[in-house]
Amino acid sequence: MKNNPLKQLTALGQSIWLDYIRRDLIAGGGLRRLIEADGLRGMTSNPAIFEKAIADSSDYDADIRAMALAGQDPGAIYEAISQRDVQSAADAFRPLYDLTDGHDGYVSLEVNPHLAHDTHGTIVEARRLWAALDRPNVFIKVPATVEGLPAIRQLIGEGINVNVTLLFGLPRYRLVAEAYLGGLEARTAQGQPVKRVASVASFFVSRIDALVDALLEKRMADGGPAADFAQKARGQVAIASAKLAYRIYKEIFTSDRFKKSAVRGAGVQRLLWASTSTKNPDYSDVKYVEALIGPDTVNTVPLETLEAYRDHGVPQARLEQDVEEARRVLERLPELGIRIDDVTRQLEDEGVAKFNQPFDHLMENLARRSMAFGKATR
Repeated sequence: MKNNPLKQLTALGQSIWLDYIRRDLIAGGGLRRLIEADGLRGMTSNPAIFEKAIADSSDYDADIRAMALAGQDPGAIYEAISQRDVQSAADAFRPLYDLTDGHDGYVSLEVNPHLAHDTHGTIVEARRLWAALDRPNVFIKVPATVEGLPAIRQLIGEGINVNVTLLFGLPRYRLVAEAYLGGLEARTAQGQPVKRVASVASFFVSRIDALVDALLEKRMADGGPAADFAQKARGQVAIASAKLAYRIYKEIFTSDRFKKSAVRGAGVQRLLWASTSTKNPDYSDVKYVEALIGPDTVNTVPLETLEAYRDHGVPQARLEQDVEEARRVLERLPELGIRIDDVTRQLEDEGVAKFNQPFDHLMENLARRSMAFGKATR
């Protein structure tokens, strides 16, 4: 494993995290092996991941049965299961967290996705989850909606680690970073420490291409002068957006404003590349890993992408290459009738729905299982 491409990412300043959680992976030693052999440095979860883990496994049946017989409702059962898995994973990563002085070793748990447009509800739930998990190396995931922004600022100000999720657009990213800085400053004004208050800003990548490519392909089919540019832009918009996000990141976190928090021990809010599995079979299965390698970044990948990169990844710092070309790609999209702000707004709306649906399906599944276990004991 000496030349394992995954382990080489660390030398390039990038942390590889796993976008997957399941009890048998943790209990069976698989997670420990990924940490040791692949240099895995963190883990993220979301409602869809838990829905699949619980639906496709019998590992949770005993817990579901016991809680159902005790009269627990599906929401309480889900919280108990998800919190136990996140705590167990966080404990597995705790040595890495300590070794890296809080830089890595994190596991994320999301607030109820139905709170995406509820600032107060998000704050209350994030506080409750943070206290229940009771681990320094966890993130509470909060969506980067307009309503999520003040919640991010408030939670950071309270010393709660935040993984900002469902982030698509560059203007919104600036507001996310502003919320983080504002939270640090509020905490400092209260005389509270900012060291070990952590945050990442999770940019969802491949979903941008999945939507924009369909629009570009229509322009290609129309022919004419615009078709050539549409051809060149196909499969490039998401990476172009990420490269410009990194340019903004460097601007913000080398600013005099941030330096005032940095001297007190504050860390940067790293960019995290999410949704990095390749949706289009025409593209490389490691496309959104290879192009986005750069210092102080995180890439959270599903298990299949992790295995693909281990097999044939070619690590090289590419994130700051061809940045001006990336800028030109985004600037020329209006020539094709594509407004990137409209695209990212649509993706945010769809993203909230994509988290709500599996969450609701999971609640329905837990309700059915609870009822079945109740009947089985009669």
